[in-house]
Amino acid sequence: MKLIIQIPCLNEEKTLPITIKDIPRKIEGISKVEILIIDDGSSDRTIEVARKLGVDHIVRFPKNKGLAEAFKAGLDASLRLGADIIVNTDADNQYKGSDIPKLIKPILEKKYEMIIGDRKTDTIAHFSPIKKFFQRFGSKVVRTLSQTDVPDTTSGFRAYSRDAALRINVVSEFTYTLETIIQAGHKKISVGHVEIGTNAKLRESRLFKSIYGYMKRSAKTIIRIYTMYRPMKVFVTSGLILFFLGVGIGVRFLIYYLLGDGNGHIQSLILSAAMMIIGFQLGMLGLIADLISNNRKLVEETLYRVRKIELQQVSQLDEGLNQTVLASTKQIS
Repeated sequence: MKLIIQIPCLNEEKTLPITIKDIPRKIEGISKVEILIIDDGSSDRTIEVARKLGVDHIVRFPKNKGLAEAFKAGLDASLRLGADIIVNTDADNQYKGSDIPKLIKPILEKKYEMIIGDRKTDTIAHFSPIKKFFQRFGSKVVRTLSQTDVPDTTSGFRAYSRDAALRINVVSEFTYTLETIIQAGHKKISVGHVEIGTNAKLRESRLFKSIYGYMKRSAKTIIRIYTMYRPMKVFVTSGLILFFLGVGIGVRFLIYYLLGDGNGHIQSLILSAAMMIIGFQLGMLGLIADLISNNRKLVEETLYRVRKIELQQVSQLDEGLNQTVLASTKQIS
């Protein structure tokens, strides 16, 4: 059983040594633990520091692509390297590396395919009251939309089984945390959570400059991903609301018309007709979007099968090369 711990990095020469030092190299139930660094266009000595620390694998972007792309590249590289379980953690040492055995235990026991570390954000001292409120509110929204019970949906400390990682397709350019949970919920990937510890704050977050900016971009991501998997519900519900509001306004006009005061409310009739037409169009758009969504499911299932076959072939090729080298060594000896 092989575990790869992936760490997205952006100018982390100062914090990376602390993070890696905290990662256990021997875990019960795991035969091999490897560390993968995804350098997201760092301009400092992150790569040099990583090599000195004995990091097993490095994926490097010459230019910054963002956290979502780094996470996605890490998953792909980990799968190609033969990972049975993939753990994602941050390079700023926010999460306790000593909790990795606890994080992967439910996957080893085959209880879940994806585990999210619960930081218990209400107890984190350096989180402001407003940040704690939005953490609770945002997590509740994501839980509802994903039909999961994850209490800390923005936690980046998480573990994936090989099969779960194969099924995840990140399309967001901002962050992967919310999207992957909503995806997992709608793809019927079993998602669990465990309580984890956090370390003292070493630096400010580089993902967002303000809570407002983070909430704005997160809201866009949530709406986009949920609509992608439940277009009929989104568009038809919106269409019905508009349609019946239009009907209500039309009834209001009719009442005034029957009372002899219809001429003063012609604008209500126009608004009613417009809302009913737009509502009907949204409903039709929902039907079309649902067909596209079903096609997307087929494409994702095909992609999953192709990736699985591709990785099996890579594994067989590596095994064949190893056997050839071993045979050559024996002949020489």
